[in-house]
Amino acid sequence: MASSLQLMLLMGPMVPLPVPAALMDAFQDAQVTTATGRSSGFQLTFAVSTRSPITTTLLPAGYFDPKTRVVLVAVIGGRPTVLSDGVITRQELTPSDEPGASTLTVTGEDLSLLMDLRHERQCYPALPHNIRATLICAKYAMWGIIPAAVPAVLTDIPNPVEHIPIQSSTDLAYLQAMASEVGYVFYVEPGPAPGANVAYWGPEVKVGPLQHALTVGMGAATNVESLSFSFDGLSRTQYTITYTEPRTKIGIGIPVPDVSLLHPPLGARPAVALREEPLPDVSDRKVTEILLLGLGRSSASADAITGQGRLDVLRYGAVLKARQLVGVRGAGLAYDGAYYVSSVTHDIKRGEYKQSFSLTRDSLVSPTPVVV
Repeated sequence: MASSLQLMLLMGPMVPLPVPAALMDAFQDAQVTTATGRSSGFQLTFAVSTRSPITTTLLPAGYFDPKTRVVLVAVIGGRPTVLSDGVITRQELTPSDEPGASTLTVTGEDLSLLMDLRHERQCYPALPHNIRATLICAKYAMWGIIPAAVPAVLTDIPNPVEHIPIQSSTDLAYLQAMASEVGYVFYVEPGPAPGANVAYWGPEVKVGPLQHALTVGMGAATNVESLSFSFDGLSRTQYTITYTEPRTKIGIGIPVPDVSLLHPPLGARPAVALREEPLPDVSDRKVTEILLLGLGRSSASADAITGQGRLDVLRYGAVLKARQLVGVRGAGLAYDGAYYVSSVTHDIKRGEYKQSFSLTRDSLVSPTPVVV
């Protein structure tokens, strides 16, 4: 259990600086959503009046204009955690005749939005996916973005005599398209220090140390307000591939690689795939491309077990982070164990910090007897 909560807010055109004291005094609440498979977003609400510095000075000076950078940091028990680093995309002023009811709301997205503002056309001869991703992300170093691209499980270096990869889209769309081709994900993760970010292109991180355990049904040790699980038998799909040899035109059956190549199983009893589907439009692709495509489709449908819950951060004692692993205990033999945190929504008000979260995994029954 943590004893204190502090909130730091930094804003600026490119290099964010601590906001004026009048702005922190007017702070009402903040909401930050982080989820795998999509960009993170934030929303801040401030109390205003006709004579407040926000209305008379900051708004006219363009302090909340779109593309202004916003960094939100939570300090729990003396440990800082960067919750959001992004840019403003929208502002809403809501005047009211009632005293104290007028508000200013600013909404924004993480720094990956900067990669989605301009259409680019570029060719990458003889470059594998991860090198292309590194070159694209390196263009945004002035925003404190550091590229981290993981090579694909199956290396596919295009032969420039046969094919040259061409980008004809925004940088973000191209990064996401390349990631989906090999079963990877792309996102920009804020931190570890304010103003720094990691542009991650690689598999979902389903290995490594577990976060603070989520405990339910254990009396005084319980640290979540609610937690529930579900097992959807129709969510997992077994994909099949038929490769047509270009000279003989003979169809050859190729098994889809096991998803554990990208995602080690988190449980001892894997969920069985009830659906079976062929991969479409693979007849004109190379074997390596077909295998990577099948790997990506299989990984996207692997998680049949999901969990939903809510917690108080001060009782939990730490900030639960999305896109990492967390342990669950007290839910019973079938559902205890490690889970991947697929999404987290932070709800912050004065004196209150709560999180709603979603968990996923591909199998039941923890392979370890104890969740620390």
